[in-house]
Amino acid sequence: MRDLELPLLKTFVAIVDTGSLTAAARRVGRSQPAITHQIKRLEEALGRPVFGPNKRCLTRDGEVLLAYARRMINLNEEMRSRFSAPDLAGHVTLGTPDLYAKYLLPQILGRFARAHPGVELELRCMRSVHLYEALSRGEIDLAILTMQPFFIEPQVIRKEPLIWAASHDARPEENDVLPLALLPEGSVLRQRSIEALTAAGRPWSIVSISESISGLMAAVLAGLAVTVLPKCSETSEFRRLTTNDGLPPLLPVELVIQKRSECVHTPAANLAGYIAAELRG
Repeated sequence: MRDLELPLLKTFVAIVDTGSLTAAARRVGRSQPAITHQIKRLEEALGRPVFGPNKRCLTRDGEVLLAYARRMINLNEEMRSRFSAPDLAGHVTLGTPDLYAKYLLPQILGRFARAHPGVELELRCMRSVHLYEALSRGEIDLAILTMQPFFIEPQVIRKEPLIWAASHDARPEENDVLPLALLPEGSVLRQRSIEALTAAGRPWSIVSISESISGLMAAVLAGLAVTVLPKCSETSEFRRLTTNDGLPPLLPVELVIQKRSECVHTPAANLAGYIAAELRG
């Protein structure tokens, strides 16, 4: 078997991630006929098909290849970052809500740390409203935040869909009055859920309030309530509810990155740019 070319693997992953040849072509910057030809070359190099006849479903070999392809692409990006970036050293304090810390940032921060071993990363997890206040006091260098109406000149780096979540073992969505587990007032997730239910004319009641996602999930997994989560946190731990379950669609939230008001040092600026590029991708 011939060596596999990285551009072919990138095109393959783009098709899987976007779900269409047209969207994949935009992502990799090639025409649709060009990426069709790339997949043909990839399958010839492997000696077996990776997609079914309609290019929508992966074959078993395609599923195996996908895991290898992602690892190779990530390793290539990590290597490029390590050898193209300047040597950095210093301490950076990054703030983020616990959801993003758990589901969006681990691999990103891991790659940055390996590329810049001289940078010491400190992570502080709290709600976006509290992080914004910590930034204004200069207690942290930068933060990943959920967009709030009062943010000034925010740098939007990602739009994140929201989903309804419930336990596998209970059906709280079948109650006449929908029981909710939500973050305290000031939460955009809380606001999105209440606005959607009110617009749909669905009665609701808040039965659990928690400052942390772990607290909300305790109520959800106990079968007491339904909650709203960013799609990035979707796991097999809970059921995702849709319009088929009587729940209205939710508007997405915007993730922003902001630095403290006074001038940030070079390691923090580099980390901000790195996270922004990764989350946009």
